[in-house]
Amino acid sequence: MGAVRAVLGVLLTAGLLVGAVPAAAVDQQEPVVVCSLADQRLTEVSGLVADGERWYAINDGGTKSVVYVLRRDCAVEKTITGPTDPYDVEDLARTPDGTFWLADTGDNDKKRDTVALIALTPAGKSKLYRLTYPDGPHDTEALLVDRANVPYLITKNPLGTADIYRPTAELASPGPTALQHVGQLRLTSTNTPGGPVTGLVGSVLVTGAASMADGSVVAVRTYTEAYLWAVPNGDLLAALASEPVRVPLPNEQQGEAIAFEPDGSLVSASEGAGTPVRIVSGAAALVAPEPPPVTETPAPQAAGGNGEAGAGEQDGDGLPTLPAIGLTVVIIGGSLLFLRRRRRRG
Repeated sequence: MGAVRAVLGVLLTAGLLVGAVPAAAVDQQEPVVVCSLADQRLTEVSGLVADGERWYAINDGGTKSVVYVLRRDCAVEKTITGPTDPYDVEDLARTPDGTFWLADTGDNDKKRDTVALIALTPAGKSKLYRLTYPDGPHDTEALLVDRANVPYLITKNPLGTADIYRPTAELASPGPTALQHVGQLRLTSTNTPGGPVTGLVGSVLVTGAASMADGSVVAVRTYTEAYLWAVPNGDLLAALASEPVRVPLPNEQQGEAIAFEPDGSLVSASEGAGTPVRIVSGAAALVAPEPPPVTETPAPQAAGGNGEAGAGEQDGDGLPTLPAIGLTVVIIGGSLLFLRRRRRRG
């Protein structure tokens, strides 16, 4: 496997996978370190929510449904724990009623028959909602919830095409409820440093997502970037079909967590012991105010609809077709092997 990693690193750093120019990074403040996650319980932070006074974090994987309530100095104030035993939690969202939604959707080996969302109340009551993909297993690390409280899952793909799924009907517990494919994000590689993957692959792997509390702006992140969209009419799919604003998040060890403060500042965090929490002030204001182009995509609903969305789908976007099939195999195989981490399964 070491030889594959070496070949992958050479190919990527040589620029053979560079696609078209990605969404432009606009003038912004650099991410500012606020504090560091020194608590040994927070070594794999992969999901984050902010309310202006506290941060709420979840760890990757886990054997319990746990949300850590953090003060602004990164100290753990308390935990909220539910009885549901998850498989591989990857992201966190919160709805206006205060319910935390844990995305139990990680599947590095792509062997799960179902994934799940876990609803956790501030009082520690939890409920499991199983979900099934229409086209086989996917590894998913990003969850968005729209204004109508409809969840959207965004997959992690080393070639830069992230698929978007949402339920076909109202969630049932324990389910499963079927998911439908409703769109794609096509991300292009960048030179922003950071992440656990050698070369440029890490800049297109979707590792988390976040929404402003009112749903007006959403973000999808990779190991090295955040992509922001305005959602002026509550139509999340239409928004994701428009061109995003790119906010670089350089030099994070394994950046997976992201959240919006009520004032529009973007908060990011990484897996790893003692890693920093950083803030990009006023990031939401970077998103152009005009509404996205009119498309034939229907407004997202809890049931029905087959809309397709894609970010930056002009010719040449996404990672380009490689000059040889053998090279593609090396890149895909090397990336997946390198990203596979030892975790509890089952």
